Amino acid sequence: MTARRRSPGSGLDLAARIEALDDAVVAARGRLPDAVLEPATVVVERARARMALSGEYTVVALAGSTGSGKSSLFNALAGADLAVPGVRRPTTGQPMAAVWPAPTTSDSPAGAARRAEPFGRPAADARSGGAHALLDWLAVDQRHVLDRANPEAEPLGGETVATGLVLLDLPDHDSVETTHRMRAERLYERVDLLVWVVDPQKYADAALHVRYLRPLAAHADVVVLVLNHADRLTPDELERCLADLARLAAQDGLGTVPVLATSTRTGVGVAELRERLVEAARRRAAATDRVRADVRTTAGAVLAACGAAPAPVVERDARARLVDELQVAAGIPAVVEAVRRSAARRARGATGWPPTRWLASMRADPLRRLGLGTGRGTPGRPDLSRTSLPPFGPVARSRASSAVRAYCDAAMAGAPDTWVLSARARATAVGLGDALDQAVAGTALVAERPPAWWRVLGWLQWVLLGVVVVGLVWLGLLAGSTYARLPEPTTPTWWGLPAPTVLAIGGVVAGVLVALTGRLLGAVGARRAASRARRHLRLAVEVVVGERVVDPVSAELLALAQCRDAARRAAA
Repeated sequence: MTARRRSPGSGLDLAARIEALDDAVVAARGRLPDAVLEPATVVVERARARMALSGEYTVVALAGSTGSGKSSLFNALAGADLAVPGVRRPTTGQPMAAVWPAPTTSDSPAGAARRAEPFGRPAADARSGGAHALLDWLAVDQRHVLDRANPEAEPLGGETVATGLVLLDLPDHDSVETTHRMRAERLYERVDLLVWVVDPQKYADAALHVRYLRPLAAHADVVVLVLNHADRLTPDELERCLADLARLAAQDGLGTVPVLATSTRTGVGVAELRERLVEAARRRAAATDRVRADVRTTAGAVLAACGAAPAPVVERDARARLVDELQVAAGIPAVVEAVRRSAARRARGATGWPPTRWLASMRADPLRRLGLGTGRGTPGRPDLSRTSLPPFGPVARSRASSAVRAYCDAAMAGAPDTWVLSARARATAVGLGDALDQAVAGTALVAERPPAWWRVLGWLQWVLLGVVVVGLVWLGLLAGSTYARLPEPTTPTWWGLPAPTVLAIGGVVAGVLVALTGRLLGAVGARRAASRARRHLRLAVEVVVGERVVDPVSAELLALAQCRDAARRAAA
């Protein structure tokens, strides 16, 4: 094991990592599978619980299979026959603890240093009180407190006094008793340092490596491999077994994890293992290393489950396509065409030849036909109760639903399927048709005031009509005088034609030309009115889309970004 000193800020860093992982879980709740979030929740709760317990103690567990010699090694390290090895299998059913108390003199330099430790809290009760609270959390009932005052128990480390160490002898991981195996696996997740004890016959067992060692790939700093019963091998065999065990550990992702050989019968390697455990207890880094590795590993799983970050440009393009689709579904192209035709009709009515204007009024206004004319409401803002837009029928609803689903899929591209489904559920198309109808009906489609050129041409048309009337009356008077055989009055001539004839015919011709000009200008104005209406209607649809589709999906994207950011900080 490579023990590292932690800076005073490392505890704060670890607390921040735990909080970040909790934030990621909160952001992903209901959006990622429980199979991903439940382990993260357990890690957060376990990490907080471990940080709240004594940081003066390092919990070391001897783990292994049946017959690996854990109990004998436990006794050798404890310096006392605490565990009773047996020939019946399984030999260990309940975990057992040996405790080397930590000094608690608060006014000593060592005590002051412990109070400054960032992880956990110093024991404030009896010398082993912090250890007992820790063992209560671990659910280890069999406990032995070792001290030099006990003549039958030589403290771990020989001449080097061990303090603040809790050594556990765990049940076998391959026990035929399910409860034994479950107790062991529960403690594997909670102890600070794992010492895996294997024997020459079963060190390459696939179950050991696949089920237990590979999941610890991120925990290499808090794992030690011990090949026990070294006395059963020749020196060459021992060297080959150690090399093969190191190779298998590297394949499991444990890198250069320490690999030791021990024998409780001959004492080989026991002293070296003692020194490692004493050093781990002295540095007190194993607890933070273990919690940090748990948080990082779980946060990495959450981050991987979040998938790739969606691209904002894809969301913008998808939003534009959604608005286009919903405009068609809401019948806006028909409304825009009605605006164009209505504007052209009103322009003809305002600038056409007065005697024929009544012909245009014979046809119904296209906007009025849709209930979108001026109606009873304010001009340009129709009475919503009188709208008769095309109904948002099954075809339109299907098209809207497909468009919303396509937008969700595009906007959430790269996110996990469960998150995409959550976005779809929030951005539902139910009620979207009514909202679009209301948005269209509430949009000002008709200008509050007609264009000034309408009034100019309309006034000119009435002037020309007056000219025609004057010409016709003049011609009528001339005809009447001729019929009455009165002296013919002198009639001026303009351009070689009698003036009244010029007035009558010229007024009609000029009126027709003005009407044609009004029709042409009206067509141009109608296209502009249609373009303006199209922009206003699109804005209205965008508002509806924003409230009912984009905002809910944006909330999902924000939650995804928060989850990814928090998980990334926890796993950094």
